[in-house]
Amino acid sequence: MKIEKLYIIILGILCAVLCIPQMQAQTNGQPYLCELGVQAGCGYYVGDAAEHIFMNPREAYGIHFRYKFTKRWALQVKASGQRITGHEYEYKTGVGAVRLDSKWQNLLVNVDVMAEFNFFRFGDANKFDKRIKPYTPYIFLGIGAGIYGAEGYTNGNFNKAMAYFPFGIGFKWKFHEFVGLNIAWQHNVYFADNLENRDNLADRHGLNGSNLMNCDLTGMLTAGLVFEFARAKKACRICNW
Repeated sequence: MKIEKLYIIILGILCAVLCIPQMQAQTNGQPYLCELGVQAGCGYYVGDAAEHIFMNPREAYGIHFRYKFTKRWALQVKASGQRITGHEYEYKTGVGAVRLDSKWQNLLVNVDVMAEFNFFRFGDANKFDKRIKPYTPYIFLGIGAGIYGAEGYTNGNFNKAMAYFPFGIGFKWKFHEFVGLNIAWQHNVYFADNLENRDNLADRHGLNGSNLMNCDLTGMLTAGLVFEFARAKKACRICNW
């Protein structure tokens, strides 16, 4: 499936969901503690073969589990995949990098654990507590690990593993009692400079482990749906809280 068709399908699903008559969650019941979600969008890579964000954007997708400790703090565990691509380069003495016509592409499979902080007290709109909002911007950071390899997206040759540092910003909107929308812009800073898995692009300056700015970076801008479950127990038997 071409990436253009994928984006059209995702946009259609989101538009259909957003047309649900009940456009804002309003309940006085107990909040949900857990949620499962899916997301899709575009990803990119920044390294020796791509110097800027959103160069050669490709599809990105993932699933996540989120546990909400409070209205402000949550823990998210996410598995994601994205394809990165770039051109081959040949380095010549006195000339520098010469771009070749041939291209390479890899599939990255990542798993990360991240702490989240909501700027607003997030949850169901509640007539007893006007501070709680059904929407909020949020930030997140954590730790993760991924696998990848040369042409891994076609033959499953995942021969590399690498830890990374994920962080980013996002926006949550709960438009139904147990359904919501998440938009996130995540960056992953890998602890090495060989994400391309090409000898002529791997750690050319010998700075791995000593200079974080020399590491490869990937990013994902995604939108997705979340579904909540597991209500919290009431603190008061005769009250709604």
